[in-house]
Amino acid sequence: MKDELNKVLLIYTGGTIGMGLNPQTSALEPLDFNHLVKSMPELAAIPVAIDVYQFPEPIDSSDMNPLLWRRIVEIIVGHYDRYDGFVILHGTDTMAFTASALSFMLENLTKPVILTGSQLPINQLRTDGKENLITSIEIAAAHNSDGTPRVPEVCIYFSGKLLRGNRSTKINSEGFNAFDSFNFPHLADAGVNIVYHDDVILHPDYAKPMTPHFAMDANVVVFTLFPGIQEQTVRHLLEAPHLRGIVMRSYGSGNAPQQPWLMQALSEATERGIVIINITQCAAGPVEMARYSGGFLLKNVGVISGYDGTVECAIAKLMHLLGHTTDIGVIREKMNQSLCGEITLLQ
Repeated sequence: MKDELNKVLLIYTGGTIGMGLNPQTSALEPLDFNHLVKSMPELAAIPVAIDVYQFPEPIDSSDMNPLLWRRIVEIIVGHYDRYDGFVILHGTDTMAFTASALSFMLENLTKPVILTGSQLPINQLRTDGKENLITSIEIAAAHNSDGTPRVPEVCIYFSGKLLRGNRSTKINSEGFNAFDSFNFPHLADAGVNIVYHDDVILHPDYAKPMTPHFAMDANVVVFTLFPGIQEQTVRHLLEAPHLRGIVMRSYGSGNAPQQPWLMQALSEATERGIVIINITQCAAGPVEMARYSGGFLLKNVGVISGYDGTVECAIAKLMHLLGHTTDIGVIREKMNQSLCGEITLLQ
């Protein structure tokens, strides 16, 4: 066991948690989060040394993008050896996208990176922000008896649930239970005690260093199948200049209309080197492309199963892989692998 106080770096990127009410306009505006932290006596009771890194200009999470993901990774890398864990305060709207991206950008992560935020600003009376922040800090600083971190992976903590970041989805725009991971168990549940589920937590190779990755290719798109989808619309999308990857939200277990024009258009796209990933529109359950004829046809024209992954994760994984190689064979192979616990491979 370590004798010194565990240290956590709090990275404030923006989001509702750090906002305050403008008395003149009644609109929420970003505040100086360093000031808010100093005004929270609860933090002094946590046996953890906390430092704050605040983005010069707080980011509305709707404006999050790969360049900002790179900036977050640079901050973590620059402080990696000095802290036991990291807590990232982030707006909820794109938190699952950021958590997914960071899971691929921080290869062989050996320390906790916990994303959290709130539905109400932290200085409001009924805020959920204080509990989310305090528990995230406790989890980021927690260690096993051998000194290794309890949760050495990218996570989202919200409303009593610690979730694998690349398995998470925002499910509620108003309630405090804003996130869940439908196809993967919680990593921990926080009530009176924090109960860790060690059997589902990733175990990195501590003999190897954490390897950061920065390249992301955003020439990807999500498109959703629906009854009555038109050929000219689909072809216009598939023929877009510079397009390299598509996340296709299909029906049920990975089905699509069995229209010859659709299969031909998808086949032509995959032959041109566009990587197409099949993700179900359902909240829970995997894509099984051999179950029905529609899914089987998609497989035959080169569409890749997304298994039980989320749309957010499929987008981030595609960007990551496309940013690091132009070899379509390698990308297709990696999409069929679980790189950091993001999908469950069917036996």
